[in-house]
Amino acid sequence: MANIPTGGQMLWKLEDGERVLHLRHNATEQWRHYEEFPEYAMQDPLGFSKGITTFVTLLKKDWIAIKS
Repeated sequence: MANIPTGGQMLWKLEDGERVLHLRHNATEQWRHYEEFPEYAMQDPLGFSKGITTFVTLLKKDWIAIKS
């Protein structure tokens, strides 16, 4: 996780009634499902939103949460 760039963007989107984390490195990129970034994706505890562990980790790397 040390090679994660800083300053990316994160957004929660609804998929099949469930909140799922989406990522992009900058505003010119399309949003992509967090699992499309295997170098960032972390395993989530049972019962939590998909991507919550990745979200918390990326917040510590100065990624920005965008309001959905």
